[in-house]
Amino acid sequence: MEPGTDAEQRQLGSIFIVSDSIGETAELVARAAASQFDSGRFDVRRFPFVNDAPSVTAIIEQAAAGRSAIVYTLVQPQLRSLVSDAARKLGIPAVDIMGPVIEAIAQVSEVPPRLEPGLSRRLDEEYFRRVEAVEFAVKHDDGKQSRGLLAADCVLLGVSRVSKTPVSMYLAHRRIKAANLPLVPELEPPPELTAIPAFRLVGLTAEPQYILEIRRQRLKVIGLKPGADYAELDRITRELDYADSVFRSLGCKVIDVTRMAVEETASRILELLRQGEGSR
Repeated sequence: MEPGTDAEQRQLGSIFIVSDSIGETAELVARAAASQFDSGRFDVRRFPFVNDAPSVTAIIEQAAAGRSAIVYTLVQPQLRSLVSDAARKLGIPAVDIMGPVIEAIAQVSEVPPRLEPGLSRRLDEEYFRRVEAVEFAVKHDDGKQSRGLLAADCVLLGVSRVSKTPVSMYLAHRRIKAANLPLVPELEPPPELTAIPAFRLVGLTAEPQYILEIRRQRLKVIGLKPGADYAELDRITRELDYADSVFRSLGCKVIDVTRMAVEETASRILELLRQGEGSR
């Protein structure tokens, strides 16, 4: 075996990672610092979800039994003080990653910190749930992949130009996995709809003249003549009648979006979802 491999490196000591959350931040910093020492390796031990004095004391006693350093991210001031005082008495090097940063930000913001463990992890989880919801909305926009409807938190139904896509995307940014499905008289709705709880199905409708104006504007934007069947009042009325029949058969709630902002429509849908979950 060649000199310098991990197997031949001598043990330099232990790094105790102590955190009231999962400890990823402290471990990342510790490993980055340890990488500067190429003459040996460190035993990195992580102690997550530490939130009481007895646990802190037990960890410090372990650290005192060998050649160790402590790197900690604790938001509670009393626990930070306990680690600092005990480590100093026992001669254990200890580095507070979180405390000084919290104090510095508090001075700048002039707002007291919440001092709740695990907030950064919860923020990360919310971010990834939002990304997942946006990806879901894109994948299930305008009737794509109907087999995935069963995984939706909400399915929006309606004729063309009733804001199904923008409302779906708005809901996605509220971490709601929303699919949307166009209703056309010539096409049968996918059978998956009947397996979805009625409170998760929301019909969107609007006044015929309102839809007509939007469709004519849409045709103008894409360079088509306004006389297309798509932008004829009789056609729109027939589509709306068909959509109403689908709404009734599914037993879903219906929202009239005529001149309604996307945010207002989404707010009403969120309330319907909350009511539906509460009544289950």
